[in-house]
Amino acid sequence: MAQPRCRSVLITGCSRGIGLGLVRGLLAASPSPEFVIATCRYPEKAQELQHLCNQYSNIKLLQLDVVSESSIREVVKEVEDIVGDQGLNCLINNAGINMLASLEEVTAETMLTCYETNTVAQLMVAKAFLPLLRKAAQQSSSMGCDRAAIINMSSLAASMQLTEDQEMYRTVYPYRIAKTALNMITRCLSTDLKADGILCISLHPGWIQTDMGGNEAPLKVQDAIPGILSVLAHLSEKDNGAFLDWQGKTLPW
Repeated sequence: MAQPRCRSVLITGCSRGIGLGLVRGLLAASPSPEFVIATCRYPEKAQELQHLCNQYSNIKLLQLDVVSESSIREVVKEVEDIVGDQGLNCLINNAGINMLASLEEVTAETMLTCYETNTVAQLMVAKAFLPLLRKAAQQSSSMGCDRAAIINMSSLAASMQLTEDQEMYRTVYPYRIAKTALNMITRCLSTDLKADGILCISLHPGWIQTDMGGNEAPLKVQDAIPGILSVLAHLSEKDNGAFLDWQGKTLPW
């Protein structure tokens, strides 16, 4: 990330896709954060993350299941031991699932599963890390990722305006609705945490070729990451509560 340096970043869902790409990008950045905290459900199976741990001294790999309250509590303790009194500067809520279902196919169970992982979990993770984010926010006065920030990984599919008439989005009821609700979490947090100096945005990372995005996506992970990191590095108070894409463009809700 660009100057001023972001001392510590925690990313959820890092075993593959965008999360893994963000970890790689942050580790390769100059300057790189002092602590890049990568979390995933099964660290012992995350071979690429394990390889990065052997390459870089500033990566910390921790186990986190975002839908488990006990797992969240445990990882907060571990992160506190890592970052100390300076707190956590940037939390990137990236973990999520993509569940396809048209109007004819959608079920209550599918909706609730997607909502739990893509919406409720993001709020609970953010809430659990608030003490560490507040500690970091006390270290400076300007808003941004170098101070304290929550980045909720959203999607263009969450925009009620942009996806209104697009055929491809008619088969993703659970995902679209969960991400739209996540955007409201961003607006709520941005209001409630402004006085603490904690910035919060929703970010559309682009349609990327991942297990979730599929092979038809126009962007590759390595092509999108530099833009995402540039957007994060240049966030300021004017962006608090915004819905941005990977190029920094403001998207309609």
